[in-house]
Amino acid sequence: MAERIESLKTGALAAFSFTLAYSLTLAGNSLVLAEQFKTLTALQITTDLDLVVRVAVAWLSGFLFGVTYRYVIREDKNPHLKEGAVLAFGLVRGLASVEGQPNWTDAFGLLGVLTMESVICFAIARFTLDWALQRHWIKPFKSTPVF
Repeated sequence: MAERIESLKTGALAAFSFTLAYSLTLAGNSLVLAEQFKTLTALQITTDLDLVVRVAVAWLSGFLFGVTYRYVIREDKNPHLKEGAVLAFGLVRGLASVEGQPNWTDAFGLLGVLTMESVICFAIARFTLDWALQRHWIKPFKSTPVF
């Protein structure tokens, strides 16, 4: 039960930090990039429901990243595991957003923006979790060797 509570704490912290970072990039993308570049109009928020759905998906993405990140890094000091988790989540989230675009030529810029946005937001969540782990606010998953 203690491991589940630690996972919930980790997921909640990652969800909060990811959603905060995403909200800032969402505002910047919607107000600046979408206004400047015609091919990036998909970044604009059109309704309140659109905003709620995007933020809810961001919260869920951050939560799942946090829980997974805790299990991926365990007690290892390997930076490649940490970077790999961020890159994997960022690429999947960024590339999936473009999948439904009808015109790949126009979607190329959108692909870059959404992928970079996702990687940056997951990196912020990762650094927040690493910071909390260093302060022992959350505990890494303790792996037991199987022989």
